[in-house]
Amino acid sequence: MTSPAPRPPAPAGPSAPASFQEMWRDLAPLGRDPGSGGYRRYAWTAADTDCRAWFRAQAEDRGLTYEVDRNGNQWAWLGDPLAGDAVVTGSHLDSVPDGGAFDGPLGVVSSFAALDELRRRGARFTKPLAISNFGDEEGARFGLACVGSRLTAGRLTAAQAHELRDGDGVPLPKAMEAAGYDPATLGPDPERLARIGAFVELHVEQGRALDLSGDPVGIASAIWPHGRWRFDFHGEANHAGTTRLADRRDPMLTYAETVLAARREAELAGALATFGKVSVEPNGVNAIPSLVRGWLDSRAADQSALDTVVAAIEAAAREAADRTGIDVRVVRESFTPVVEFEHALRDELGRILGDRPGTDCPGPDRPGTDRPGVDRPEAGRRGIPVLGTGAGHDAGILSGSIPTAMLFVRNPTGVSHSPAESATEDDCAAGVLALADVLEGLACP
Repeated sequence: MTSPAPRPPAPAGPSAPASFQEMWRDLAPLGRDPGSGGYRRYAWTAADTDCRAWFRAQAEDRGLTYEVDRNGNQWAWLGDPLAGDAVVTGSHLDSVPDGGAFDGPLGVVSSFAALDELRRRGARFTKPLAISNFGDEEGARFGLACVGSRLTAGRLTAAQAHELRDGDGVPLPKAMEAAGYDPATLGPDPERLARIGAFVELHVEQGRALDLSGDPVGIASAIWPHGRWRFDFHGEANHAGTTRLADRRDPMLTYAETVLAARREAELAGALATFGKVSVEPNGVNAIPSLVRGWLDSRAADQSALDTVVAAIEAAAREAADRTGIDVRVVRESFTPVVEFEHALRDELGRILGDRPGTDCPGPDRPGTDRPGVDRPEAGRRGIPVLGTGAGHDAGILSGSIPTAMLFVRNPTGVSHSPAESATEDDCAAGVLALADVLEGLACP
């Protein structure tokens, strides 16, 4: 039996690429607000353009083939993009209002750093490798999360995307055109997805499960079902200084009762419910509102629990509205069902990383569920932990079309979507090495 011919190592880039620390330093000031210290990297804005230019520079510094797809997502390819069975990694660079530095960018920076690590090892690739930056993951500007990946996977139609508008009424197509992109190409991209054999996204953990377990890196098991609902409370505008309390139809009171009900019902259902955004009309200090509009974000470990908590919140809102003479309307603006990452790929990540030293750690709040917490296939087993998450990701959107998996890096604060979000340098390095091991196992078998 003859041995196969040796495969050539991946070619080195044309110049010495930036290290993880250098990439992080160069990306850090882009879109950062000097007042809050948080990030305002909204889709198709100047800050987003700067981040996209940074991504392209990193790709070109490494001699990678750079492209932008029909939905504005960025790609950096090592190998032939058309060959098929590609291994893709990456995340996103946009942010929520005044968000932290790690949510999204850690995955993109770590992807470039992992490729650099594999080149240092002399890794021999048998499959194409790509690094991606999916656009508008957070939905901070147009109100819908994961627009880039949703369009690519056909989970959002071009017609629906064209109807999206920001808070100033600017349509998504106009915003794209202003940033130099053609919105006429928006739409599903099945040909591209058909060329991808696996997508692995590294992300900072948006909780403290790994911090409590003492592990720097974990594997995602599933993403909770989650959605966003808009509650419109219509009352009657009137003078705050002359209208008797008994004569008021004040929708702010009904909204306040609904916020309290959300906390109560979430606790009862073992779920999460948050009213984090509100708008008021006419929004005057001395005026009773005519309209209060609040947005509910709710998530739960399973569909039944989510349905229970949202139905209970809506019932509480309608009961309070009937009592106070307020008209209420509830609209579901987005919804993502539970995402079970493909077990075969998830198990392969566990196999690749399974020999790493680990520690015993607490299981989920309820055995057999994917509550945010840490679980291991065998009681007391040492090795890479597996944990569920309540946060949505591009990997979750793409999971219906291609095999996807996720790695989490420890966040000692447990805080996310805030400048307090963090990860230590050692844990970031551990994440890069874990991602490099995974990419080597998948693309260099």
